[in-house]
Amino acid sequence: MNRMKIRRIVLLTLVFSINNIANGAEIYNQDGNKLDLYGKIDVRNHIGKGKSGGDDSRVRVGIKGSTEISANLTGFGQFEWETMTNKTEDNHIDKNRLAYVGINHKYLGSVDYGRNYGVLYHIDGWIDVLPMFWDDGISMADNYMNGRNRNLLTYRNNNFFGYIDGLNIALQYQGKNTTNNKSGVSAAKQNNGDGYGLSVIYNTDFGLNFGGSYSNSHNINNDIAYYYANGKRAEAWSIGAKYNANNVYLASTYIETRNMTPFGSINTNIAPKTETFEIVAQYTFDYGLKPSFAYIQAKGKDLGEYGDNYLNKFISLGSFYYFNKNFAALLDYKINLLDKNKFTENYGISTDNVLGLGLVYYF
Repeated sequence: MNRMKIRRIVLLTLVFSINNIANGAEIYNQDGNKLDLYGKIDVRNHIGKGKSGGDDSRVRVGIKGSTEISANLTGFGQFEWETMTNKTEDNHIDKNRLAYVGINHKYLGSVDYGRNYGVLYHIDGWIDVLPMFWDDGISMADNYMNGRNRNLLTYRNNNFFGYIDGLNIALQYQGKNTTNNKSGVSAAKQNNGDGYGLSVIYNTDFGLNFGGSYSNSHNINNDIAYYYANGKRAEAWSIGAKYNANNVYLASTYIETRNMTPFGSINTNIAPKTETFEIVAQYTFDYGLKPSFAYIQAKGKDLGEYGDNYLNKFISLGSFYYFNKNFAALLDYKINLLDKNKFTENYGISTDNVLGLGLVYYF
């Protein structure tokens, strides 16, 4: 039995061994050491044409731990793993979503290193609440500091050293990931040069949060003759606001990227500039129903002979229904607002509407 299969068996055994414990199991808490297990079993089916339709189920498992080092110092770590269950047993897809370790000082903040969320996601993640479809092409994994990525060193400070309640800052450095070092991959669009980023968020005491983020990295893809994106630096910035109180959730973001965002199904396409606007609205009824509405558009600029074109543009109409805190039914209808044309056909950009149905067990 190979190492990958052993790892999957161990993690799934942990899941089912605690399936009678609600909402994240505390599996150890003694002498200042704490370990929690969480995750979900998420079965879903997409009803659509061609590659848009089919089984899209997955299982996700996470472990979070902390240990008291002294009165003011705490060590912590987190690992999160996911496997897709829609493939054959010998052709499955496993993902190490998160894997980082850090140390936190009670007054000075925390520092962590590993695979974590980039600072752009600190804002764009406010939109990552849809029942199923959230694929704006900006906060994708392994793309600079936009989503989850590796080789990230992050400093965080909440309440600004105790002087300003609600003001949270994060500073981030990302090391170089190329085919020439240990963290490089064969898909060059998932590599990056050295870079830095920051996010600033202010949380009010009545449910309103607003903030912004920025990142700047060396564009190593400039050396690989990528189409369109030939600048020396890969940059991104975002602003956003969200309201989460009284059963209402509202959020909106605006994001710009330069020489950073891949698009279409061809690995060598990176847009020289993108402009993304997102908005989401949800309301939770007392009996468990949570309707959801979202509008998302991402527009590529200066795409050679194609000029300016939408890379993504859709409306999401959906809902969650929570039978209890551990079990939910999901529905999401993606109304694609893109028209089929030469640009979408040449770059493999879907113009199909898709209906998603699912059931989720959370633990």
